[in-house]
Amino acid sequence: MKDTPAPAVICTVDVVLLTLRGDALQVALVRRDRAPFEGALALPGGYVHAQEDADAQASAVRVLRDKAGLASPYLEQLATFSGAVRDPRGWSVAVAYCALVPPELLAAAEGRIELAPVDALPPLPFDHRQIVEVAVARVRSKSQYSSLPVHLCAEPFTLPQLQAVYEVVLGEAINKVSFRRKVEELAMLEPIPGALQTGAAHRPAQLYRLRPAYRRKLSLSERGL
Repeated sequence: MKDTPAPAVICTVDVVLLTLRGDALQVALVRRDRAPFEGALALPGGYVHAQEDADAQASAVRVLRDKAGLASPYLEQLATFSGAVRDPRGWSVAVAYCALVPPELLAAAEGRIELAPVDALPPLPFDHRQIVEVAVARVRSKSQYSSLPVHLCAEPFTLPQLQAVYEVVLGEAINKVSFRRKVEELAMLEPIPGALQTGAAHRPAQLYRLRPAYRRKLSLSERGL
């Protein structure tokens, strides 16, 4: 007796692209141009192209480029979501990624994406709300002990500007002394020689940038903020 062929499994990637607007953490959404859920706001996503993509991360990079017009910003794998009921087309598996990008870089995505506060999401198809919630929880947790929020801050920046970004992500104020001690411990920044921010009421502030070693990986600390 011959085995019954297994039904095809739908394999996709979905990207939670996070940025800042005002004093809120925002997620980038796109309008679906096909069924199911045609016209609905959803996470940028798409099928894995087995003959083109070297791996799932390559798929995520391609999806960001094609759906949002963005070159790959900081990108890390989040989790895998699977099951028979998450997609009306059939049994599916989605490899979710989380990307962080400063708002200044979103000009390339103008007209392609819509931003929504992560704490006030519109109705989303599939299990995209759950994916966003998992991504935000991951980002907020890792921000306690890593350099992750720096990827939301356009270079160059001052330490007060970076602290403000951390505070938006964490949703709480941070003691200035504790923050600067943590930045020194992470050793993720380098001062830009001779670069100062002037024109404010306070004395000129040193401008910083991320060390090259931490542009594609995180600096980690054993202790949280």
